[in-house]
Amino acid sequence: MTELRSYLCATADAYDAVAVRYADLVRDGLDCLPLDRAVLAAFAELARATGTGPVAELGCGPGYVTAHLRKLELDVFGVDLSPVMIDLAREAYPDLRFELGSMDALDLADGELGGIVSWYSVIHAPPQEVPSYLAEFRRTLTVGGALLLAFFESEGGPVEAFDHKVTTAYRWPIDDLAGLARDAGFVEVGRMLREPGEGERYRRGHLLMRAQ
Repeated sequence: MTELRSYLCATADAYDAVAVRYADLVRDGLDCLPLDRAVLAAFAELARATGTGPVAELGCGPGYVTAHLRKLELDVFGVDLSPVMIDLAREAYPDLRFELGSMDALDLADGELGGIVSWYSVIHAPPQEVPSYLAEFRRTLTVGGALLLAFFESEGGPVEAFDHKVTTAYRWPIDDLAGLARDAGFVEVGRMLREPGEGERYRRGHLLMRAQ
């Protein structure tokens, strides 16, 4: 547990240190990514269909995806480990709710949520910890609730660490991550693989799932 807490503190500190620059970089990041917007729209439709509970963006950073989900008519709030990121999100989107917290131990009741988005946030979890994250997602989602995972895909290789610009992250084979989600109680609805765009190094993976 001490080792895990140390990893979480290191991740928070790393994002605190670059928060302002990071927020400036990603603020309009979805504007030129039509496939990413499409998968978020598909998630929003799925989440609205459950009709129960709010949606949480876990690892929301400066809040730009949370704000986009609100434009898609979702009752949404953001959670992040970085205090500076939460401050920036609250400043940029004062009409939205943002909370300081960790994805592995959410201050939420069982089945409270109608949807969860993890947009390139579970990438920083050590691979052996990912099942516990997915179990926490399942605990807080209602039956039928929607889950969207966005991550860096390993393009046929194994799970591997890489030099993310902020802190260590991991690339996942999409089938392996989908299998862990199934083990945690999710059923796959669909998936999307996107080749790297200009200025991007790696293929992007997206898994859309429902809680069983």
